[in-house]
Amino acid sequence: MGRLARTEGLTDIQREILHTVRGFVDKEILPVAGELEHRDEYPAEIVEGLKELGLFGLMIPEEYGGLGESLLTYALCVEEIARGWMSVSGIINTHFIVAHMLRHHGTEEQRAHFLPRMATGEVRGAFSMSEPALGSDVAAITSKGVRDGDDFLLTGQKMWLTNGGSSTLVAVLCRTDEGQPADAPPHRSMTTFLVEKEPGFGEVRPGLTIPGKIEKMGYKGVDTTEMIMDGLRIPAARVLGGTTGRGFYQMMDGVEVGRVNVAARGCGVALRAFELGIAYAQQRHTFGKPIAEHQAVQFRLAEMATKVEAAHALMVGAARTKDSGRRNDLEAGMAKYLAAEYCKEVVEGSFRIHGGYGFSKEYEIERLYREAPMLLIGEGTAEIQKMIIGRRLLEEYRERN
Repeated sequence: MGRLARTEGLTDIQREILHTVRGFVDKEILPVAGELEHRDEYPAEIVEGLKELGLFGLMIPEEYGGLGESLLTYALCVEEIARGWMSVSGIINTHFIVAHMLRHHGTEEQRAHFLPRMATGEVRGAFSMSEPALGSDVAAITSKGVRDGDDFLLTGQKMWLTNGGSSTLVAVLCRTDEGQPADAPPHRSMTTFLVEKEPGFGEVRPGLTIPGKIEKMGYKGVDTTEMIMDGLRIPAARVLGGTTGRGFYQMMDGVEVGRVNVAARGCGVALRAFELGIAYAQQRHTFGKPIAEHQAVQFRLAEMATKVEAAHALMVGAARTKDSGRRNDLEAGMAKYLAAEYCKEVVEGSFRIHGGYGFSKEYEIERLYREAPMLLIGEGTAEIQKMIIGRRLLEEYRERN
């Protein structure tokens, strides 16, 4: 393990977990990632390995069969996994957003019903907020949940579900207007529903259809889908927390975890790009010497390494803030913004070091070059992060003046 992206103050257990995950990445993910990615094939054997390691239960409390670890431990594991293949980290990300929301906002019955099976990976979660026409404007959702006796009927179209096909539990945000005045702010009329379904595509339960995978430039292997609800009947007992109108806050809490995850992915991909770049720079010769001995290449490596370190530090800080119980939207926004932007720049730097070979599918950097752009838009674009950061800074400094 190199000098970059180290984390001070870890416990022996955390170091042991990370050592195990890194070994799994080196042995089970890196050797097959390129082939699976080019075939856009779901990494079923890798997922089974993650189950055996207990990673699906990493942040789930021990009383529900999980390991009870912190967000920091999880983020560092994600960094390691993304270093191997970012798509694999996506498979566990939405799972943990849903597990986090259940742990902190679910009823005791909901926690007892879902969390033990989520800890083993028997139940795998997906997270559904976005819709085809709204992008980052969550308040504009049109999917609706209408009360029908002891049930709700859900109707609408959702977009960009990671694990949409492979998941068996989806946390879905819909508009529910019951009990709200006509002029109530949109966020007070939103509810999170826990939707159980069969894995696969097509009609996965009455009233619920998961079309085929969306074809993407990168981030392949993991299934990204739409979700169509047409009179989907959900018991009122599957309203997250048991009360309507709280969905927006529940989802935003989950998104904070998701943004730390995306920051960790950016750190992992950037670290791998740096590893590939510095190795290739010592192997490739021009003008009678390795290109690593050319000052211009050394400057590029120095810039890349500094960005890897800076992004890692912000990511760790955001995770530790959330673990402390404090609001971390400022820290998570900064970490996600910087890690995504720096990841793009480090990958491009490594791509340039590889020269023409970087354009070949035979070289790993080609895959990273197609994966990095997803981080610029996942869990909110750079512009959204800047808006969140700016608003929080104004809140903080107004309070102090």
